[in-house]
Amino acid sequence: MKHLQVAVGIIRNADKQIFLAQRAATSYMANKWEFPGGKIEAGESAEQGLIRELHEETGIEVTEAHPIGQADHSYEDLRVTLHFFLVEGWKGEPWGKEGQPQRWVDQQALVAEEFPPANHPLIARLVAGEL
Repeated sequence: MKHLQVAVGIIRNADKQIFLAQRAATSYMANKWEFPGGKIEAGESAEQGLIRELHEETGIEVTEAHPIGQADHSYEDLRVTLHFFLVEGWKGEPWGKEGQPQRWVDQQALVAEEFPPANHPLIARLVAGEL
């Protein structure tokens, strides 16, 4: 079974809104909402992967990111380890550089069912105000 290491950025502004992107219709877990991020490349730390991926996907330059945990999840044909970072400092305004729909959502209004299952425990913590 393939095992991916993924860096995930919870981009949160001063109003406690979180930036989300929608997965492409042709991708795994198509049309689900997600926190931006992506695969950690060989030789990269999780934080280095986060900084690179967020720049590629959203155009921002991360200036402040803190690790807030990990999640392991196995799908039928894939195992992922998500490395979550709370991103509360950046330069630029995040946008969907890859043409993906995006939106800002109040942290308390996140709906776990709109995301891939590996994100559900983190979303519960965010909605509960634990982060």
